[in-house]
Amino acid sequence: MKKLSFFLVAVAVAAIFLNGCKKEDTITPNEILPEKFSVDIPSSISNSSNAKSVAGDTISGNETYEHLRLFIAVGEGAAEITEGIIKAIREYGLDKPMSFSYTSDEDNRVKNVEIVENAVFESKTWEYQMNIVDAESVTNADGGYAMQVFWNNSPVNGISILKPYNINRNDNELSQAMFRVEYNATGDGGYEQAMTVSISDLPLANAVIDQYSMNAMKLFVGKNGDVVEVRGNSNHPNAYLWAGEGTTGFNWAFVAAADEKQNICVAEVGLPASSLDSESRTVILVENSINNVFTNEINAWFLQEYGVTPDQNLLADYLRNTQAPGFFNNAGFVSAGTAPSENYTPLVNAVNALTPYNPITVSNLKLEFLNENQAK
Repeated sequence: MKKLSFFLVAVAVAAIFLNGCKKEDTITPNEILPEKFSVDIPSSISNSSNAKSVAGDTISGNETYEHLRLFIAVGEGAAEITEGIIKAIREYGLDKPMSFSYTSDEDNRVKNVEIVENAVFESKTWEYQMNIVDAESVTNADGGYAMQVFWNNSPVNGISILKPYNINRNDNELSQAMFRVEYNATGDGGYEQAMTVSISDLPLANAVIDQYSMNAMKLFVGKNGDVVEVRGNSNHPNAYLWAGEGTTGFNWAFVAAADEKQNICVAEVGLPASSLDSESRTVILVENSINNVFTNEINAWFLQEYGVTPDQNLLADYLRNTQAPGFFNNAGFVSAGTAPSENYTPLVNAVNALTPYNPITVSNLKLEFLNENQAK
């Protein structure tokens, strides 16, 4: 089976577009832009490069969980885009609302920047709002917006919405894609720090070339002390597994918890249909567990190809690394189903209390900017 790969977001837009445009090299003490706008995720869950493969006639732990780890890494990278752009803007030494323009080094187009106070967005008043607009595109349906950020400073919380195409017009692959990052360090929701990353309208690859490409994703990360909890979904509308006549269109739905100090992680994955409308953990992660879905799809494929189902004991052995949950350390996948040690017990308990998003809401995800009339 092919790996569940997906279109990797062009994190290259984080190569800041304000180079050479800053007013001065120092940052003023009274600057108003937040310094932090993301939650760091331990490498035991976000880094796939060292994922261990289990030899033999089985699906490896690497194959089972690699997409999850890459997905989390991409969500983290999308949040870092916002943080990187804010860092570059901070070099202007902003200490009050203002507006100015600059010519982007990325696409050589004029961008307008405006910072205002007391902005209202989604029924909440924010201390500040920053707009970055591609000046030649203000009459477009999207208003030419490259980025909108709404935030409060003490404690820091805010929402950032980005359209990479209006940040850098030389990147035509993401002409419709939009990112949204919500960051909260207020303690609301039971987490010391929390962020939600949403991405919509990613371009799908040709289904013949890559049926696993994704068009949308949503990721939540919450942190308390050394423990980071993660849940989310990515949508793959053209995806199918072994049986070409079987289900087409899956969400990759998951929950995970990692201990930053020990660098260990526990994760559970489901593969519900993209059209599934359910908020039930049992439905999303148990009934549609990766083990159940793989078992059903392989049985269907054998019936389709050979007119019989495979030996179920052999099939169970083949899929043994898909048993929930999966266990990781800083070297990658360790085991499935049974914890390697008691150190993982608190993380198992945390995972059992987490639920992914309703699959159909992620499948239909649409992001948009606050338009000018709403902003005033």
